[in-house]
Amino acid sequence: MISVEGLKVEFGVKPLFHDANFVINQRDRIALVGKNGAGKSTLLKILCGMQKATEGVVSVPNDTTMGYLPQVMKLVDETTVREEARKAFADHTKMAERLERMNRELSERTDYETEEYMDLVQRYTEAHERYQMMGAEGYEAEIERTLTGLGFERTDFERPTKEFSGGWRMRIELAKILLRKPDVLLLDEPTNHLDIESIQWLEQFLATSGSAVVLVSHDRAFINNVTNRTMEISCGQIIDYRVKYDEYVVLRKERREQQIRAYENQQKEIADIRQFVDRFRYQATKAIQVQQRLRQLEKIVPIEIDEVDNSTLRLKFPPCLRSGDYPVICDEVGKSYGEHTVFSHVNMTIKRGEKVAFVGKNGEGKSTLVKCIMGEIPFTGYLKIGHNVQIGYFAQNQAQLLDESLTVFDTIDRVATGDVRLRINDILGAFMFGGEESEKRVRVLSGGERSRLAMIKLLLEPVNLLILDEPTNHLDMPSKDVLKEAIRAFDGTAIIVSHDREFLDGLVSKVYEFGGGKVREHLGGIYDWINARPQSLPKEGKPDISPAQENIVGKQLSKSNKGTIPSEGQGAGSYAERKERLKKKSRLEKSIKEIEKKIETLENRIAELDAILCTPEGASDMTIVTEYTSTKKVIDQETDRWAQLSEELEGIQL
Repeated sequence: MISVEGLKVEFGVKPLFHDANFVINQRDRIALVGKNGAGKSTLLKILCGMQKATEGVVSVPNDTTMGYLPQVMKLVDETTVREEARKAFADHTKMAERLERMNRELSERTDYETEEYMDLVQRYTEAHERYQMMGAEGYEAEIERTLTGLGFERTDFERPTKEFSGGWRMRIELAKILLRKPDVLLLDEPTNHLDIESIQWLEQFLATSGSAVVLVSHDRAFINNVTNRTMEISCGQIIDYRVKYDEYVVLRKERREQQIRAYENQQKEIADIRQFVDRFRYQATKAIQVQQRLRQLEKIVPIEIDEVDNSTLRLKFPPCLRSGDYPVICDEVGKSYGEHTVFSHVNMTIKRGEKVAFVGKNGEGKSTLVKCIMGEIPFTGYLKIGHNVQIGYFAQNQAQLLDESLTVFDTIDRVATGDVRLRINDILGAFMFGGEESEKRVRVLSGGERSRLAMIKLLLEPVNLLILDEPTNHLDMPSKDVLKEAIRAFDGTAIIVSHDREFLDGLVSKVYEFGGGKVREHLGGIYDWINARPQSLPKEGKPDISPAQENIVGKQLSKSNKGTIPSEGQGAGSYAERKERLKKKSRLEKSIKEIEKKIETLENRIAELDAILCTPEGASDMTIVTEYTSTKKVIDQETDRWAQLSEELEGIQL
């Protein structure tokens, strides 16, 4: 479908990439990966013809259509949402108008036997058949399905686009691109402004689409669910891995190990040649050999190694005071703007050490509740921040509070303490501030770079309650891994507002779902919540939760007992039972892991005893034989116990 040969792009002395050759076939699902600044967005612009390459050819058949979604675009605010989406069917509209003109002419003319009239009938018939084949008569329903899938309510369709935020207007642009059904979709960070529901809808749409897809995204779950091929831009080359992203990660690790070995061998060869030259440079009898070695040295093409992978870097929050048992307690909290109620009757208790997620569609009140907790805006009801709570808050405007006169390195150096000061460069490298980037002044950083710097600064401050509002928006995958591990090892409490499923997976143990003016509590991880949702979702895609169910998942605080464990109202027994099952599940999982470790240790000992018994001395040593027999018996007992506990674990219904 698209053929690329000898592609080269230069913006300075060193090219972004060179000698790139690849083909995009029908129904290819390609993930374009690489560090920030490697040239991913540039390559998308070249493929869609918006930018020219320094060298090379991009061959696209004349009848191939493309849809390109950039990260940032200029948006028009002069129409309604539905009218803007209809622009995707501009060709259909023109054809409908042409059919209408031809139909009017047919009804007005009376020269039925003439050749001109028969020719008009023929042209009308062909155009009408083409119009029906395009599915044009059902495009209004298609517009509604797509807009609804991307998170719009039906009441939004007639609203002017200027009433929506930039993120929602980007959704309109994405809807227009999808509705055009181009042969090739080029998507640059399409999930940045989508919530989990919309991301899942987009995954399903792309899976059933007949278009080829090339996308740039830092959402690992989205990439894994959509793509079947991975192309990496690294060290000025485009390497094509014809596998899904997770398999690519394994192959890339192997490739990097090969690079390191080849690099080390080459460095040894260079050192040997230079040693020979230095030793015999001034001996006339060795002049020819020295010249040969120098020519050999000139011909060596240096092997480049991919940037050091800092995803294994471990960050640990500095020590902090122990907070009270309940850092955040909400009792009947509500927030309204005029007649618009963002949420009401919010009851939640977050315990010390819990990691919880706030999820839901954009505009449902996640960030608003965070601002209520921070005391930034007024609210109704009762909200208590626990004893000794020290809050570390990350919001998008947090980046504006940085000292613009400092360099990146100095900004972090001022908050780093202890051993961390020796690892500042490693930490900066893990968040894409390696090398010369660390010497940049804050004033010249982009918005995304400032957000990353503010995140690093927060990670090094002594806090016991973390509140992170969309912390992964400007992070690549290795940086997200570093942040996730730091939060996982954090002794304090964390509230995370995020749509990134892979980031939340294994990190949070409770999910608060925002929607319809309510906040509902779900025990378990992010995928427990996702997997449970379809069972209670009606066809319109909204949670169908009865008042009784709300009582089960929502704790009702007693105003006479503020600051202590909340009392539970109707449905408290069911809630307590589910909570007890969750505790039992946790205990069983812990016991199973302990048994697995014990069995592994015993099996290692059996292997050692086997080796001893193979020797003449060991075979005759009754102590060894006795230990071997007793160890085997213990392994059998522990294996039976493991099987029993595993069955119990499988039988727990949350």
